[in-house]
Amino acid sequence: MHDTTALLVELGSVILGLGIIGRFAGRIGLSPIPLYLLAGLAFGEGGLLPLGASEEFTAVGAEIGVILLLLLLGLEYSASELVTSLKTQYPSGAVDFVLNATPGAVAALLLGWGPVGAVALAGVTWISSSGVIAKVLADLGRLGNRETPVILGVLVIEDLSMAVYLPLLTAMLAGVGFAGGSIALLIALGTVGLVLYLALRHGRLISRAVSSDNPEMLLLVVLGLTVLVAGVAQQLQVSAAVGAFLVGIALSGEVAEGARKLLTPLRDLFAAVFFVFFGLSTNPAEIPPVLLPAALLAVVTVFTKIGTGWYAARRAGIGPRGRWRAGGTLVARGEFSIVIAGLAVATEPRIGPIATAYVLILVIVGPLTARWTQPVVERVRKWRGKDGASAASTGTAPVPPAREEVSASSE
Repeated sequence: MHDTTALLVELGSVILGLGIIGRFAGRIGLSPIPLYLLAGLAFGEGGLLPLGASEEFTAVGAEIGVILLLLLLGLEYSASELVTSLKTQYPSGAVDFVLNATPGAVAALLLGWGPVGAVALAGVTWISSSGVIAKVLADLGRLGNRETPVILGVLVIEDLSMAVYLPLLTAMLAGVGFAGGSIALLIALGTVGLVLYLALRHGRLISRAVSSDNPEMLLLVVLGLTVLVAGVAQQLQVSAAVGAFLVGIALSGEVAEGARKLLTPLRDLFAAVFFVFFGLSTNPAEIPPVLLPAALLAVVTVFTKIGTGWYAARRAGIGPRGRWRAGGTLVARGEFSIVIAGLAVATEPRIGPIATAYVLILVIVGPLTARWTQPVVERVRKWRGKDGASAASTGTAPVPPAREEVSASSE
């Protein structure tokens, strides 16, 4: 079969399959992300039917998917809201780092990987997937919830922390001296600071320059600007996802609203391609040997992430329901964890399979915890309440439940 013909057949089959999977997931009330990943795993390297002709196109589409996910997320909030979030959420960011980086570092040291492996695996377990979480929030209709700015505040702190973490990790892996690592770090911090300054001081001018009454022109300019900034950010050791997010917050008003409407269908298409590509690039044969340690690490960090979200939402005055929703939403790991593992695999090859298995588990579990953590907690409370009523009827006084600290309107 001709190369172009094979590409079209494979690509058409993949997109059609994604549409069918998405409709099925919608009917059963589930986010389609886990099904996208399993489909990619089934048809990727070592799967049932490897897709070779469309591999390069799918890889590029996956990169665009992450960029669009973060761009649309950035369009939801202004630069001033971002700065306010950073000012108010930095204690939550510190708690997030301690709770979630520590299990990875301890596990690496127990496995005998040394300091570099510990730093790498700590990053894998620390960083939530902004791409997956952005998709989950949209799928569940929670972008307008009171806890969503808290979730985004934690994610933004994590993503911006990558501007510090990735250059340091790269320097450690390369064995460069203190001077080389410091230069890479200064370049990364300078890039982020410059973009934030432009967004805060000149966001209206940028929006005015991008604005157009012609939807086609607006689409081309916004998309082109985003991809360009993402590429430059990646070249300067800052994540492309962070660059795309910062473009989103730099745009405001009618421009942001128009861009959202135009780019949402593209985001949904390429985001689906991203999740499929993640599965395609994983060899199923590498998963079983490391499944147990990866699963144990996943269980621990599910609870630490839920604790992070609960703490962050409580600090923001969100009610109990919103706290549990925030915690469950933050569980998913994804693109950053894979990037970190990819950087470290040359120095510590054993990190690749365990990081892949870990991310696969949590990228599937994450959308489920986002949906079910709060309902499950409420059911457990009701069950405990019934037990308390039964105890009362037998003359045993139950422990009174904790008083609600926030009114229902804040949940």
